[in-house]
Amino acid sequence: MTTSSQRTHTGEKPYGCDQCTKRFKQKGGLKCHMLTHSGEKPFSCDQCVKCYYKSSHLKRHMMTHSRKPYRCNQCVKRFSRSSILKVHMTTHSVEKPYNCDYCLKRFSESSTLKVHMRTHSGEKPYSCNQCVKRFSRSSILKSHMRTHSGEKPYRCDQCLKRFSRSFQLKRQMRTHSGEKPYSCDYCLKRFRESSGLKVHMRTHSEEKPYRCNQCVKRFRRSSHLTVHMRTHSGEKPYRCNQCVKRFSWNSDLKVHMGTHSLEKPYRCNQCVKRFSTSTHLKRHARTHSGENNLRECLEIPFNWLHTIYNCIL
Repeated sequence: MTTSSQRTHTGEKPYGCDQCTKRFKQKGGLKCHMLTHSGEKPFSCDQCVKCYYKSSHLKRHMMTHSRKPYRCNQCVKRFSRSSILKVHMTTHSVEKPYNCDYCLKRFSESSTLKVHMRTHSGEKPYSCNQCVKRFSRSSILKSHMRTHSGEKPYRCDQCLKRFSRSFQLKRQMRTHSGEKPYSCDYCLKRFRESSGLKVHMRTHSEEKPYRCNQCVKRFRRSSHLTVHMRTHSGEKPYRCNQCVKRFSWNSDLKVHMGTHSLEKPYRCNQCVKRFSTSTHLKRHARTHSGENNLRECLEIPFNWLHTIYNCIL
């Protein structure tokens, strides 16, 4: 029988998984692999709620609580793993040797290109075992699983709110600090998130990448397209919880709710009247400016004008 050291040369993998096609050189490797099928994570962190399949993964995670031994020699950032430092170093170099054959994007790592290619192929190899959703990246699946478990491992130290994803915590922290690290090169506006800057840049370029497939309209944001599509489908997802009325836009629902609460937040600054909607206030304001009187004069029926003309003659 061959030993484990001999198998590194022969490539023999005598231990096979009975639930998939994977094979292993050592019994310990198979035992660890079986945990991925059972979902068992026996190694838990004593400082947060995270658990892991392997003790090595837990050890690596513990560095995020204690220390970050790997330092970038070009900036002040430190990292808990050498692999993360290696990826970070590419942000300092402009070298991106891996290019996409379908678009103009280039990447510093082959693994990043591989993930990107799924945006063209539509491949989603990672499936949720609790619903029908599939994902192009394992990290997205991992975040999605928290919608089922309710796990929120990321906690804000200033308001105690918890989040299921790290970027949500980062975004929350900026609401406390007021930090807006993303700035527009064309004007003075700054943004908390790169996505906000990306959308803003379209106001300068006039780019509207989201096109309606039922008419010629185009939009800067996907959310604007989603709302617009309701004009074609007639969908009204916003329902009043006090009556049967439904609305296509959340703003319309908010206005409608004022008819139930009798709340009138819009006050005329020239008299004591108050209104439930800004449009009602604008209409009322015309009674002070005289615009309504002019409109009434312009809308006098023709037969009245004919009578007045005859009297003058």
